[in-house]
Amino acid sequence: MSRPRARSLYSGFVAAVAFAAAALTPAAHAGHPLETAAAPAPVKIKLATVAPKGSSYYKGLQTIGERWKEHSGGAIQLVVYGDSTQGGETDVVKKMRTDVLGGALLTVAGLGEIEPKVTCLQNLPMMFRDLDEVEHVREALRPKLEEQLAQKGYVALFWSDVGFVRFFTTKPLLVPEELKTRKLFVWAGDADQMDLWRKNGVNPVSLEATEIVQGLQTGLIDTVSMPPLYALAIQADKPAPHMLDINWAPLVGAAVVTRKAWDQVAPAQREGLLEIAREVGRDINAKGRGENDAAIAALVKRGVKVHSPTPEQLEAWRAFGLGTHPSLRDRLVPAAMIEEVGAVLAAYRAERAAAPR
Repeated sequence: MSRPRARSLYSGFVAAVAFAAAALTPAAHAGHPLETAAAPAPVKIKLATVAPKGSSYYKGLQTIGERWKEHSGGAIQLVVYGDSTQGGETDVVKKMRTDVLGGALLTVAGLGEIEPKVTCLQNLPMMFRDLDEVEHVREALRPKLEEQLAQKGYVALFWSDVGFVRFFTTKPLLVPEELKTRKLFVWAGDADQMDLWRKNGVNPVSLEATEIVQGLQTGLIDTVSMPPLYALAIQADKPAPHMLDINWAPLVGAAVVTRKAWDQVAPAQREGLLEIAREVGRDINAKGRGENDAAIAALVKRGVKVHSPTPEQLEAWRAFGLGTHPSLRDRLVPAAMIEEVGAVLAAYRAERAAAPR
């Protein structure tokens, strides 16, 4: 779920100018007139995110920019556009393809427009039981997915998640059969989601994200699946004060740059810049999860009722969620990737079960 103001994280060429001056010094001693030489222009990479400027994601991107500047001696300039000022993720991907932007922090919604295989990390309801499973599968598939992105002309800087999507409702939602009697929000223009929900017995209602709260207030919708952090941000808890505490689906993303932008970086600097991005990315991931947990606590303080399912209810939700996967195959997620995620998870669960406690 998830919109982006230009911010130059660094400017200045002190190290480059000093290098040029030092290079000219021998010529002056040799009796040649001292000539002025312009410092090489820095490589400027414009990166967009839908994350708000106060979030850990935006701040993390700023940190990457600052450290890239330091590492490169001012030769790399990262310009971060936050708050969706560059448009939604579809718009951002289009701008990368036309070289208006050189990079982006995207959720799977945007990444999937570049490489559909990435959708296996997010678009499989009830596939993952906890964030350890999400992270394990992501790391297991990361080399393959990054190779696929590379073939499409993109370099992955780091991956992250913000926890799980939850159901927020105007009245308690405890079992899947109740969901089939509700009016579920679906993003405007997402015909596939509309069709797939209907095939699974649910009544979807297509609205713009800006219409969620009003839709809940007027009864046009009564159920929304979204991360708690987003629910808190738009104050959806006022008209929808009930949250079902199940791990419906993770919200996963990655920061990428275009190959064209990356090729402007000196080869000797690339590995160092990647390592910086990955290190900061790990911190972004941890802080993002923490913000989501804090959002749940804040929602509870604001009066949200958290409904934890019984073991029987949880199994019913798992059966319902997993039961949607056949209708997702080769529409929202490539069939081969569903099988691969399942195989990786089965092995991981067996390993965890066998581990001494």
